[in-house]
Amino acid sequence: MIISNSISGAIANRDQCPAIPYTPEEYAAEARRAVDEGASQIHIHARTPEGTPSYEVEDFRAITEAIRAEVDDVIINYSTGAIGIPIEKRIAYLRELRPDVAALNMSSMNYAKYSRRRKDFVFKAVFENSFDTIVEFITAMNELGIQPEHECFDAGHVANLDPLLDMGLLEPPLQISLVMGVVGGIRPVPRNVA
Repeated sequence: MIISNSISGAIANRDQCPAIPYTPEEYAAEARRAVDEGASQIHIHARTPEGTPSYEVEDFRAITEAIRAEVDDVIINYSTGAIGIPIEKRIAYLRELRPDVAALNMSSMNYAKYSRRRKDFVFKAVFENSFDTIVEFITAMNELGIQPEHECFDAGHVANLDPLLDMGLLEPPLQISLVMGVVGGIRPVPRNVA
C-alpha cells in the first residue's frame, strides 16, 4: 500500500484552513509529519510563499528541495491539473525537475465545490482534460521516465485507460487513484468503491 498525502491541495487557502503550507519550509515540515505517520508519497500542488497557486518551475523546485532536505526517502508526485494554464507550462516543470510521479487527470468534467449553507457554488468550472491533452502528457511522461498517476474522478475515467493501453502509450502496472466525493465526480459510497 502507498499512502499519498497532498499537503496543500490546489484551491483552499489559510482563511479556510490555517494549517495549509505556503512556504517551502512549511511544505517540508508537513512532509516530515506525513512520512512519520506512514505516508510514502507527497503530492505537490505548488504555491508561492504568499500562498498563491503556482505553476512556475522555481516554486516546484524550492518546495521539492526543501522536502528532500527534510525527508530523503519519499516519492515526489507533481500535480499537472489546472484550469486556464497552458499545457506547455505544466509540462515545463516536469521536464525541468523530473519528479518520480506526476498526476494525470483522465477526463474532462464539471468540477465544483458547493455550499449547502449558502445554497450556491463556492466555485464551478469545466475541467478540460481531452484525449489530446492526456496523450500529450503521457508522451512527455514516457519521454522523461515519469510514472503517471491516473486520477479518475468517475467510473468512465477508468475506462479512458483502455484506448491508451491499446495504443501502446501505457503499460501495466498502472497507478490509478480513485478520487471520490468531488462535485461533478462519483460519490464515495460503498457500492461505488466496490
